[in-house]
Amino acid sequence: MINEPLQASSSGTPRQVLVLTYWCWDEALVQTFTLPYVRIMLKVLPPGSTVHLVTLEKGGFTAGPQLREPGIIGHPVRYRPCGVRGIGMIMTLVWQLIGLVREYKVDTVHAWCTPAGMIGYLVSLLTRRTLVIDSYEPHAEAMVENGTWSRKGIAFRVLFWFERAQTRKARAVIAAASGMREYALSAYGHVPKEFHVKPACVDLGLFGLANLKRPELIERYGLQGKLVLVYAGKFGGIYWGQEVFDLIRVALDHWGERLHVLLLTGHPEPELRTFMERAGLPRALFTIQHVPHAEVPDHMGLGDVALTPVRPVPTKRYCTPIKDGEYWALGLPVVITPGISDDSDIIRVHGIGAVLADGTTRSYEVAVNEVDALLRKYSRQELYLRIRPVAEKYRHFRIAEAVYMNIYGKAE
Repeated sequence: MINEPLQASSSGTPRQVLVLTYWCWDEALVQTFTLPYVRIMLKVLPPGSTVHLVTLEKGGFTAGPQLREPGIIGHPVRYRPCGVRGIGMIMTLVWQLIGLVREYKVDTVHAWCTPAGMIGYLVSLLTRRTLVIDSYEPHAEAMVENGTWSRKGIAFRVLFWFERAQTRKARAVIAAASGMREYALSAYGHVPKEFHVKPACVDLGLFGLANLKRPELIERYGLQGKLVLVYAGKFGGIYWGQEVFDLIRVALDHWGERLHVLLLTGHPEPELRTFMERAGLPRALFTIQHVPHAEVPDHMGLGDVALTPVRPVPTKRYCTPIKDGEYWALGLPVVITPGISDDSDIIRVHGIGAVLADGTTRSYEVAVNEVDALLRKYSRQELYLRIRPVAEKYRHFRIAEAVYMNIYGKAE
């Protein structure tokens, strides 16, 4: 559901747009970060237009039969990891997509993030179709900063080369933060003429007052009288791992038995137990759930405070965590690492959470005290009324609507 209906383009020849992702159909990055925008694209495209959505499936599941929306056709492709099989997958995928472009007379290749943009670049180059890069941010550099890749490794060098090539080839790019313009100029030596900024927007109709403290869930998880710290996401890679649990240790020392931690994550419990044991945390402190995306708002709404533990490396200035907009839409104060998109500054300026100075115990103590002061000053309802407008200002779908109208709402 989009917050306000958007007028479809009333004239023009129907368009065929190929949307490329590097994710599985059932991942939140498709369900909450891609599909809502695809629906907006359809509304601004001329009537009769079609979006062909490509997903990379790691298991036996295929998106096609699940996708029953007018104007959207799913094209699931089996994913292969990096290496020889990964190269083979990319070559096969490019060949398949060239076939789709020709079969459906696709006029625009619209790639989500630069890994998919690598494939989109090749397809666009070989078919001479228009290229648009969405969620445009540095991925290769980020993988080096978080320790996953080596700067001398082939993976970094290949993707960085393709990021530069995409930047020069794309007719338009859609960045997650305005600072990406300066990064593109310094790292890639070029800024596309059509440079748009669209943070990770949130369907405010799905996250709101009705999701707060649902009695049946409080009863199910035994959260009566608890102060709930919620985190929805992963551990490791671009996110903190052990540091999250060390922060929780400080929170437990401050709030005592009143604290309960709700982790909405797909990580297996034994993996999380290792983190808990290192921080000296009891298993009973945690409720660990991996819920369908449709149930996330009600589960997030159980929280009193939320975490965004993105690893604070330089390139994270150019990303936008989806979860922040969801937290804000539910009126949750957020504890966040420094230098994350514009979000760390927004939280600091509006006084709606705490920005960690670093990963030290002292920094954790300061953040916990800042949040505690907020919780003491405002009721849950008052915090909602204070924080919700931040989501409406910085994460409303109107921002995305204006961007896609600019790109697709005009005649080709």
